[in-house]
Amino acid sequence: MRFLGNVLAVIVGLLIFSITSFFLLAGLIAVISSSEEEIKIKENTVLVMNLDGRVLVERSSEDDPDFSSLSFFGGVPTVGLTSLKNAIKSAKENENIKGIFLKGGTFIAGQAGIKELRDELKSFKDSGKFIVSYGEIYTENGYYLSSVSDEIYINPSGLIEFNGLSSETLFFKGLFEKLEIEPQVFRVGDFKSAVEPFLLDKMSDENRLQTQSFLNDLNEFYLTEISESRGIDFETISDINSNMLVRKLKDATELNIVDGIWYEDQVIDLMKQKLGLEKEDKINTINISRTNKALKSKKKYSGNRIAVIVAEGEIMSGNSDGLISSEKFKEEIKKAKNDKNVKAIVLRVNSPGGSALASEVIWRELEQARKEKPVIASMGEVAASGGYYIAAASDSILAQPNTITGSIGIFALWFNAQGLLNNKLGITTDVVKTGQLSDFLSPTRKVSELERSIFQGQVEEGYDIFLDRVAEGRNMTKEEVMKVASGRVWTGNQALENGLVDILGGLEDAIEIAAVKAGISDDYRVVYYPEIKPWFERFMNQFSNEVQTYYQRQKFGNLYPVYQQIESIKKYEGLMLRIPYDYVIQ
Repeated sequence: MRFLGNVLAVIVGLLIFSITSFFLLAGLIAVISSSEEEIKIKENTVLVMNLDGRVLVERSSEDDPDFSSLSFFGGVPTVGLTSLKNAIKSAKENENIKGIFLKGGTFIAGQAGIKELRDELKSFKDSGKFIVSYGEIYTENGYYLSSVSDEIYINPSGLIEFNGLSSETLFFKGLFEKLEIEPQVFRVGDFKSAVEPFLLDKMSDENRLQTQSFLNDLNEFYLTEISESRGIDFETISDINSNMLVRKLKDATELNIVDGIWYEDQVIDLMKQKLGLEKEDKINTINISRTNKALKSKKKYSGNRIAVIVAEGEIMSGNSDGLISSEKFKEEIKKAKNDKNVKAIVLRVNSPGGSALASEVIWRELEQARKEKPVIASMGEVAASGGYYIAAASDSILAQPNTITGSIGIFALWFNAQGLLNNKLGITTDVVKTGQLSDFLSPTRKVSELERSIFQGQVEEGYDIFLDRVAEGRNMTKEEVMKVASGRVWTGNQALENGLVDILGGLEDAIEIAAVKAGISDDYRVVYYPEIKPWFERFMNQFSNEVQTYYQRQKFGNLYPVYQQIESIKKYEGLMLRIPYDYVIQ
């Protein structure tokens, strides 16, 4: 006991020391920041975009200190797409910024998010300024982003992944059989395969078909963009990719995948030449945060506003943090609807879906807002199932060519744990009830045929409502919607062909369309909902989450990903509108 007490004391001491150190550092940063009334960008400046190891999210605050190095338990730092794009735009317009030094080889993002960021970088390059990329390791997505650069360099001991896309799913049928847990599944749609990991030991033919289809489309689009940027014809780049012809670094240079195998100091010397500096001179640099702070003082102010409401995460009922919670989100829509200065609403969706009930609550609020002002939906990396449900309330829907969307279907999941309780744990149950169905869908016994027919009817009714919402929003008949529904997942390109989206484009395109529809295209500013919480509150939440994550990682080791997916089952309450489980595209 004394040993455990000492261990606990050491852990608590380390936590207190870490937190105290953090506040001292934060205080120092605050003092330094407060003394900088205005950020002046020097001549011959290079914007340094160090995105290695960062996860792309929709938004982050430009006023936050950079705490990525203070991630005590191995949490992954995030960076906001909006902040990145704003910084690149500002850099393009500032005559003192001559180029960008991009370090994004291990950038963690979906392809649609990379596409949006990549387009902004391309616009910067087209203005006559340079982009140079350097990395020690290039992942598939990291290379996709970096390929927009004028020149790409890799460390002599580095690695590059350029071998096509794959998506792998964990299946738990064998686990449940060993535990004697019987999944009870209710669904509508041949392609609604979110429940397959609990029923099968491999993909169904329908799921394999849809996954292969959208992976092929994503891969073709990704290779087309790389082909154009690198000046390699599509057939050649496709052959390099599909056969993994980059197996050694010299292959990468010979095949024009990178421009050189260099150390970082050599790349810095190259940029000095581009800037007309001598080798001993120092390059003036600026980061994303300071670039945005320099831009902040020059922001345009207008009485007309376009509200961008960011829907990022899973859709759930209630007031949960870190999710699209129906009650909180409903209030944000009401704020925008009732604000007379807000002339139009852009719904930015980056969600795999979730609760059918919560989706309906949010849909209703958006439908009411649409009666008073234009509502435009902009799809990010994924806007599927419940994410598509809420987007259907919009006047127009925009998606990127490589957005994951569709999955118009519904399911519910229940578990019969009688075998586990009786045979594995020696636990039995008994029940007293007043009605035939008072213990409806009890987890301690098999579902009866009557219960199954009742609940399946509720699922089918939910699917029918989903179809109605899409048909109404898209000006389609229910029969037309059913042809592209059944839970099937589509890329943005495919969704456009099937009438599920109106235009291919990003968030800025959606904002411009909203401004035109509202008649304010020459005079407006953009405001974001919901407001980002103060950095201190977000830091403490992240700190608490990282402690829990660290503990679970230590406890489960290599089985931690399995534990994560089993934990996610707890969210599957009621009718669910969600894409086929969690696609991890690598």
